[in-house]
Amino acid sequence: MKILFVSAEVYPYAKVGGLADVAGSLPKALAKFGHDIRVVMPKYKKIEDKARDLTVIDDTLEINMGSIGILEAKINKSIMNQNVPIYFIENNQYFYRDQIYRTKEGDYPDNPYRFTFFSRAILKMLEKLEWLPDIIHCNDYHTALVPVLLKTEFKDNPLYKKITTIFTIHNLGYQGIFSKVVLDEVGLDKSLYSIDKMEYWGKINFMKGGIIFSEKINTVSPTYSREILTPEYGNGLDGVLRTREKDLFGIINGIDYEQWNPETDPFIKKNYSKNSLKRKLKCKKDLMIDQALKTSHLGIKVPLIGIISRLADQKGLDLVEKALEKIINSGANLIILGTGDAHYHEVFQKMSYRFKENFRVNLKFDSELAHKIYAGCDMFLMPSKFEPCGLGQLISFKYGTIPIVRRTGGLADTVIDCDEHIETGTGFVFKEQSINNMLSAIERAILAYRDKKRWNRIVRKVMEQDFSWNNSAKEYAKLYSEAIISR
Repeated sequence: MKILFVSAEVYPYAKVGGLADVAGSLPKALAKFGHDIRVVMPKYKKIEDKARDLTVIDDTLEINMGSIGILEAKINKSIMNQNVPIYFIENNQYFYRDQIYRTKEGDYPDNPYRFTFFSRAILKMLEKLEWLPDIIHCNDYHTALVPVLLKTEFKDNPLYKKITTIFTIHNLGYQGIFSKVVLDEVGLDKSLYSIDKMEYWGKINFMKGGIIFSEKINTVSPTYSREILTPEYGNGLDGVLRTREKDLFGIINGIDYEQWNPETDPFIKKNYSKNSLKRKLKCKKDLMIDQALKTSHLGIKVPLIGIISRLADQKGLDLVEKALEKIINSGANLIILGTGDAHYHEVFQKMSYRFKENFRVNLKFDSELAHKIYAGCDMFLMPSKFEPCGLGQLISFKYGTIPIVRRTGGLADTVIDCDEHIETGTGFVFKEQSINNMLSAIERAILAYRDKKRWNRIVRKVMEQDFSWNNSAKEYAKLYSEAIISR
C-alpha cells in the first residue's frame, strides 16, 4: 500500500505534543510491514539544524497563495531495508518561524492561511513526485483541508481520482475555527460555508471539514472515540461526529521502544530492567540530586511522583495546584516538567520556593530531563479532564514507574487499577475529576509503595506491558484498506 502521512509536526524535526511522536513512529512501523510510506510536513526555521541531509526536489512550484519548495530527508536511514522519505514544504512567509503554532502572546493570526497553503502544497507536490499514494493520512485541523480540497478544488483532476483519505483526531479541543472571510481570502469554494460542510456558528471550522470529507475518521483510543460522541467531550462537534459514527474508530497509540527503553537509555544514571530494579534506585537518587530535592536516607525512601505535561486545565493541573500541599503532607515528593499557561508557571514557581525540599518545577521542554524523570520517579501522575490517548502512562510502564491516572480516554483503555484487579493491575485509577478522588488514588499508591514486595511485583508487571507500534500499525493498515474499499 502506498501511504502519504501528513502532519504539522514530526519528531525529531519539530514537536509540540504527542502528534509529533505519532508522526515520527507510526510511519516507521508501517514501513516494517512492507508499506511504501512517505511523510510530509512544513519546513520550519528549526529544521535547518535537525535535517542537514536535505535534498531539493523542486523549488519552482507556484499556487495561488505563493511559491512552494520541496525538500527531502530520511527518517532513520535503514528500517528493515526500507527508507521512509520525509518531505518538507518550504515557504518562508508562512513557516520560517521559531515556533510552530504560536508565541507566548497567542496563536499566529495567519494560521488559517499557513495551513491552507500547506494542504494545497501537499497536493501540488504530488504532481512532481512521480509517486501517487493510495491513501493520505491526515492529522488534526492543520491538514483537515486535504480531504476537503480533494473533493472540491481538485475533484476534476484525474491525477487525484483514486486517492482516499483518513482523518485522525488527536485532540478535539483544537479545531481550527476561523472567520468566514478566510474562505474568500484563500480561494476556497464558497459552497463550503454551509451547515453540512464547514460552517460553524457563523465561522468556518477546519476540523469539521476533515470529519465530513474523509472516508474514515479515527481517534487515538477506543474510549475517546466513544466519549467525543457526547456533548461533554464533543467540543461542539458531537452532532457532526454522530452522523459519521459508522466510520469512526479508535486506535490506541504506541511507543517507540528504541527511544524509550531503560535497558538502553543513554540519558539515565543506570540502565536497568525488571530483573535489576536496584539500579532504578540509582536513577532516583541521581534525579533528586539533579533537582536539589532532599536526599537524606529518609528522603530517598519517600515516594517520588513525576508529572511531564502541558501546564493547562485539560491536564488536571488545577487539581495538582490545589492539592500540592496535601500531596507533600501525605508523604511524597513531586517533580513537574512542562510549559503552558502563565498562571501555572507563576503558581508552581512560588510553590517550589515554599516546598523547596520536596517539590521542583521545570518550566521548559527538556528531553533529557524527561527521560530521567520517567526512570527516577516511583509514580507518574496524569489527572487529566480528558485525554485522547496519553503517551506518558505508556512510557512510564516501560520504566517501571507506576501511573496514577483519571479514568478517561486512553488512560481508561491502558491503565488497570491495582486495587480493583490485584493480579493484573498496572496503576491507580480514579474516576471523578476532584481533589479528593485524586488524593485517594495517590494515597492508595503510597500505601502500596510501602509494601515493597507488592510494589516490586506491580513494577515488574507494568514493565512487561507491550505498547509498541506493531499492533497499532496493523490496525491502521486495516483501516486504510477499509477506507479504500469504502471509497
